[in-house]
Amino acid sequence: MRGAFSSSSAPVLICQSLRNATTRLPAMFGAGGDPWRMPPDPAAQLSYSTRKLVVSDPSSFKHADTNSLDMVTSPDMQNAGKSQQAEVELIAAHSKKLQDDLQEQGLKIKHHEDNLKYLKTLKSNLDETILDMQVALGKYDKASFVRTKKEDPAHVKSEEETIENILKHENSGAAIVYRMKIQAKALPSDHSLTKDVIGIVATLGKVDDNNLSRLLSEYLGLETMLAVVCKTYEGVKALEVYNREGLIDKNLGLHGFAASIGKPLAGRFLVICLEDIRPFAGEFIADDPQRRLALLKPRLPNGETPSGFLGFAVNMITIEPHNLYCTSKNGGSLRETLFYHLFSNLQVYRSREDMVKALTCIRNGAISLDGGMIRNSGVFSLGRHEKDIDLKFPTGSEMFNLPEGYLEIENSVKETKWKRDRTCEDMKREQDLFTHARFNYEKKKQELIQFLAKSSSNLSQYPMGSGGSTPR
Repeated sequence: MRGAFSSSSAPVLICQSLRNATTRLPAMFGAGGDPWRMPPDPAAQLSYSTRKLVVSDPSSFKHADTNSLDMVTSPDMQNAGKSQQAEVELIAAHSKKLQDDLQEQGLKIKHHEDNLKYLKTLKSNLDETILDMQVALGKYDKASFVRTKKEDPAHVKSEEETIENILKHENSGAAIVYRMKIQAKALPSDHSLTKDVIGIVATLGKVDDNNLSRLLSEYLGLETMLAVVCKTYEGVKALEVYNREGLIDKNLGLHGFAASIGKPLAGRFLVICLEDIRPFAGEFIADDPQRRLALLKPRLPNGETPSGFLGFAVNMITIEPHNLYCTSKNGGSLRETLFYHLFSNLQVYRSREDMVKALTCIRNGAISLDGGMIRNSGVFSLGRHEKDIDLKFPTGSEMFNLPEGYLEIENSVKETKWKRDRTCEDMKREQDLFTHARFNYEKKKQELIQFLAKSSSNLSQYPMGSGGSTPR
């Protein structure tokens, strides 16, 4: 015989089921075992409780006549049963959603936990590698390295002249930054503004030939030669601070320092952020200690390299060893970020005549040693500057008679330290995400517990009927 249950007793039993679930929840989420193990599905519990609501003695219906059944199953009673059933279904659906949300947060916690373990192991391995390489470097006697410079006095003074010419523009951003960096060396605790500043464009590279230095400086222009170079956008923001009205706060940043030394900033100044520059995506010339870029040489329609082509400007800049690896936050060197951004594929020719003959394969501009200049394809810069730009790249470069392998190890140390710094940043980010996920998990857990308790209370408010039956 098919079973039946009393509709009047359903709220009581469902409420009891919810109370039981609510009572068990703290134990489900407590310590011991996996803290993120999910509780049984409350929706399934409700469904199971409803199916178990059967009358213990079905024989009591044997003598029920048709009239009594009609009285029990009147329209009002049927509507009340449907309303009650609808609320039970809504409770089950919402509790299922809360459970799914809770499970999702638990998975996020596990994911960030695993990431943190991996990053901690990686950092430990990088620390050991750096220590091993530093021990290897310690075996070299630096005092025995022979430091040499080109004998030309003009080359010896070139770097000092470049700095003097920067300081002549005393109210420029470049001059103020340079003065601030000098003061920061004397007082390392001061002027944290400069910790992210690499330098001024004019001081970050050298050129072997004075004439080429003049031409490259003219090509870039004075404003770019005086540009301040920062590693990150955070460093850029630190240089200039704005008030609530959007105006420059003259008491903070570079403006504040300029005012304190009596040389207020005049006009605008360029700042180049290496973090936001797309680096060169190609390869480097093999076994080149300067890590020059492997750019494809220009080709005439007949497949030959143009006569008089000397190379690419970006590769004619000599960069100090400490700026050859991982200068930017993203791991790029000055050549593949800053100088490739400034010069791109600028070609250098021996003469104007050679440059004009190569017009068909010039796409990003060209210069010639006798003063010819093409800014872009189809854009010629004619005539001659009445006055040469006073700020040029220094000429000549310092050379070290280093033992074989020393520079390679030194550069590896720099690159590994960069990887460790990036790993530490990733660890901090993962820790923040882990903390946020745990907060959300606890919030969802409390929301589920409160919902089940409230649902139990609501269902207990249903009035008790005097009988009736509902199909199983």
